[in-house]
Amino acid sequence: MAAPKYLARYMRVQRNEMPAFFKLTERIPVEFNPGMQLEELREVHAGGIKEYRKLRAALETEAMEALAYPDASDRLKQFTESFFELPKATPSLLDLKIAILDRMLESCHCCERRCGINRKEGEKGFCRLTDVSRYASEFLHMGEEPELVPSHTIFFTGCVFACVYCQNWDISTCPESGTEVDPRKLAKLIDIRRLHGARNVNFVTPTPHPHTVLKIVREMSANTPVVWNSNMYHSKEIAEILEGVVDVYLGDFKYGNNACALKYSKVKNYMEVVQPNFEFAYETAEILLRHLVLPGHLDCCTKPIAEWVAKNIPQIRFNLMFQYRPCYRAMEYPDLGRHLTLEEQTDAIDIVRGAGIEDVLI
Repeated sequence: MAAPKYLARYMRVQRNEMPAFFKLTERIPVEFNPGMQLEELREVHAGGIKEYRKLRAALETEAMEALAYPDASDRLKQFTESFFELPKATPSLLDLKIAILDRMLESCHCCERRCGINRKEGEKGFCRLTDVSRYASEFLHMGEEPELVPSHTIFFTGCVFACVYCQNWDISTCPESGTEVDPRKLAKLIDIRRLHGARNVNFVTPTPHPHTVLKIVREMSANTPVVWNSNMYHSKEIAEILEGVVDVYLGDFKYGNNACALKYSKVKNYMEVVQPNFEFAYETAEILLRHLVLPGHLDCCTKPIAEWVAKNIPQIRFNLMFQYRPCYRAMEYPDLGRHLTLEEQTDAIDIVRGAGIEDVLI
């Protein structure tokens, strides 16, 4: 398989030639009191992120220098091994992130619905989740994008969207089903999966579960790239927390306008939320963007998405997906009650390539 053009760092991490971002974050010391006000914790976090960025820049400079040698792969692996000899901080920036997320659950704004309910007290918002996270399945997934396979996917239950054509509706609409997450046990399983060939850990539908995801990551020992497989509707505050944890955003860009998002997923202000989140992800990590082409939605969704991506976040891996099929409640909507035509698929390819996007997976 040819290496994707714009996932170079991820590929080095999965080959153990670079440390995953969380390995940096857990080595950044910070001083905080869990009893501090949320805004005070965020101020400490802002200082910690500055130190994280300095460390990241220094490491990437060293890595670039190593790449100039014929034995670059060996040098990078030695470089990573020497980095892991550095002690973990106590408390670390990763610990602080988890403390902030714990406080955010008291007035939940993990997504931009901003329900403001106290999930720690058992209150439920749109996603119908408390502070307890559950997962429906975990396994080595062989059906993801080639650069991810085999991908250790962990499918969380619940969702902040209500897509009428959801292919995983039995999971997304039943947040209380599945297995309750024990962060330490699941982290050990992730380490084992990594030994068995997993190239990453792929957290699916993580938007309501960042507090759990980071607790799992904190318990991980192996140098495993973290993939955030989401609808990109998380809040600005969550985006800031994910910096230094997520290596690759496997992000869905579903709609090219707010009207379609509201009609088919019950989501308000879609463009105003998703576009800035993609831009921040572009600045802080790598992106593998998915766009599921919907029948009859090339002009209103596919075209504006492709044009925006080409202009604002061009150096990404773009997966143009034709797997749509009418699921769940799709037959209630005449325009979605059918499969794509061959002409629509051809037109979608022309649209994306015509926009000037360089790295397209079809």
